[in-house]
Amino acid sequence: MTRWYEGPLAAFDTETTGVDVEEDRIVSAAVVVQECAGGRVRTTRWLVNPGIPVPAGATEVHGLTDGHLQRHGRWPSPVMEEIARALGDQAQAGRPVVVMNAPFDLTLLDRELRRHRASSLARYLDNRPLTVLDPRVLDKHLDRYRKGRRTLTDLCGHYGITLDGAHDAAADAVASLEVVRAVGRRFASRLERLSPAELHTLQAVWHAAQARGLQAWFARNGSEEAVDPHWPVRPELTTAA
Repeated sequence: MTRWYEGPLAAFDTETTGVDVEEDRIVSAAVVVQECAGGRVRTTRWLVNPGIPVPAGATEVHGLTDGHLQRHGRWPSPVMEEIARALGDQAQAGRPVVVMNAPFDLTLLDRELRRHRASSLARYLDNRPLTVLDPRVLDKHLDRYRKGRRTLTDLCGHYGITLDGAHDAAADAVASLEVVRAVGRRFASRLERLSPAELHTLQAVWHAAQARGLQAWFARNGSEEAVDPHWPVRPELTTAA
């Protein structure tokens, strides 16, 4: 039997105007699909004119300028629907979706759907479970005492994955997918008996514990920064309140 980390996987990634999931916007996105480890990758890309200025700091990260997005980007409404439908297709196919730091990308997509489609990610999934694998959560739980940062670049270096063109949505999606395969192989004795659906449920628990630990660290250091424990999508602020 093919182990899940050697079998079909998809991955989703975005580039954005900033890091606020409630207010910032998607400027590019990609969904990639690979049917087996080492197989050909199918890539779907989107470029978006967000309708608001792109801060210089964001442009420095991903290289997408206002001018380029205005000339080549599409309006957000149809793009957000296409992305949501692409993820819905993965859910219908039962294909796990790798999302690095899922509460950021998936929550931001949900808010964009609410903003431009008066809808939500859950509605587009149509009650089909989206099985998410988050390399950040997996690595932090399975190798919790390792020191150092755990950005995608750091994880690629640690697991020996080549990341060509960091902060390009498609390149980051492919790298995230390969990191998850590498995590699966390295921790096979702990993961191979778990299905992706079981891992999805466990990651929600692991992320909540990780959030509590970070929140406690902030408190000890006098910071009032709040850490959201929800995974893989944060609830609306009105719902959370």
